[in-house]
Amino acid sequence: MKFQPYISIIINNYNYARFLPDAINSAINQTYPHTEVIVVDDGSTDNSHEIIAEYGDCIISVLQTNGKQAAAFNSGFARSKGDIIIFLDSDDYLYPQAVEQIVAVWQPEFSKVHYRLKVVDTHGKFLGYSSPQGSAPLSSGEVWKFLLDKGGYISTPTSGNALNRRVLEKLFPIPDEYKLTADDYLSFQVPFYGDVGAIEEPLGAYRIHDTNQWALATVTAARFQRFVRHDLQNFALLTKKAKALGYKIPGDLELRSIGRLWSRIISLRLDPQKHPVNSDRPLDLIYYGIRCLWKYSDFNWPKRLLYSLWFIWVGLIPLPLAKPAITWLYAPQHRPKLVDWTVTRLRALIA
Repeated sequence: MKFQPYISIIINNYNYARFLPDAINSAINQTYPHTEVIVVDDGSTDNSHEIIAEYGDCIISVLQTNGKQAAAFNSGFARSKGDIIIFLDSDDYLYPQAVEQIVAVWQPEFSKVHYRLKVVDTHGKFLGYSSPQGSAPLSSGEVWKFLLDKGGYISTPTSGNALNRRVLEKLFPIPDEYKLTADDYLSFQVPFYGDVGAIEEPLGAYRIHDTNQWALATVTAARFQRFVRHDLQNFALLTKKAKALGYKIPGDLELRSIGRLWSRIISLRLDPQKHPVNSDRPLDLIYYGIRCLWKYSDFNWPKRLLYSLWFIWVGLIPLPLAKPAITWLYAPQHRPKLVDWTVTRLRALIA
């Protein structure tokens, strides 16, 4: 008889009462039976507590003072019993057969299995694309090699990961310095402890709304400054981890991630006075971006050309004209229909 792992779905919540029922209902209505649902409320001041109480014994509730994401993860993991752990953000939700499909591909040696999420709006309306964006497959297998070669890998947000408890026991509790970035504290370390499995089919929904910490509903300088600081912390963590395990990393590793370079040039253009990297200059970032595209990215040549032009445009053109290009890249739901149609047609032609 095949091993049937026990699954813990840990929902972390802070003032998302309007979305919380969708997350809880999606967790308790999974078709896979060997599942527990833990809801950690991190000091909400809305009516989240009342909503949690309505579920009674259907869930395990943990109510605590506000300690941010890492504290919620730590509390939920401490209460969990699962062999496989899913941290579900309370503004996201899973499809009914998500856990069943994860278990179907799970191997004991996996450090995690990640899967795509459909992107929806505040009301749950599908926005026409998934997370992560693009047609490139999710990274799988020995993903730690991608991390050491390119400083990152193709993965999904928090709710798109099923994690091996055996691995998490080596990493928990999450330090307070990662209280706002606990998801990436795990994402950048977990692959060093085993192969990564991937499911290309979306198994849940990732919601974009105005109060989402990372998803872009609107493009602002403050949001990209946060992205850059976040990337710097992740790179420092990756460097520390690699050295601790005896791996050598390339001297230019920080400049091999196209996503980081996108964030840096946007942050610099939107508000150069508050940009976190004082040494950055537009021409330098244009050069690094184009170099990264043609030397390290897996994009085909039409996309490399298109994104090279994007770096030149965003780096040199007056900001009012550069802003639309920034928005169309990071918030595709705001693309004019003509632009969206053109991008779709180009993808079809070069696929």
